[in-house]
Parts: sequence; structure tokens; C-alpha cells
Amino acid sequence: MLVLITYDMQTIDKKGRSRLRWVAKECQNYGQRVQNSVFEINTDYANILILKDKLLNIIDKDKDSIRIYYLGNHWEKKVEHFGVKESYNPEGLLLI
Repeated sequence: MLVLITYDMQTIDKKGRSRLRWVAKECQNYGQRVQNSVFEINTDYANILILKDKLLNIIDKDKDSIRIYYLGNHWEKKVEHFGVKESYNPEGLLLI
């Protein structure tokens, strides 16, 4: 299942910048950054629940926001890419 996670952190203070880094780091453990605050994650629902729990424990719900889009298993027909940053295949080989 392909999931798109986007986030917006309040980064006025040091704590906000720290939350921003932690959210990005957790998302990077599960998927591919496709834009500054956007990750594509191809995994099963159980892993998404684990990640979601981690993210909700990092953010300040009064200052930050996270959006999760469930694109499902047939995501190929739902995603179009134009412009720079060559697209990638989330089901392809992942080098760490």
C-alpha cells in the first residue's frame, strides 16, 4: 500500500525545529522523501499504524500538522509526476 505523508511544523522556536527533524527522520526510516515535507511510503497497514503513533507522539498538536493520504495498492494510476527530480519506483530496489 502506498501512503503519502505531509507535514508542517511550527519552527519559530528550537523545540519546533527539533520536532521537524524528528518527524523527517521517522518518515525517512519508512519511505522516500519526494519533496521537503512530503514522503511516499510503500508498506503494509501495520507499519503505517506504528509510524503514525510515533509521529503523533512527536508533534505538538496545537502548533503542527500531519496529513496522511492512503493511496492503496493500485497507486500507479493515482500518481503523476512532472518536472525536476526524477520519479522513482517505490516497489523497486531500495538502497540504504
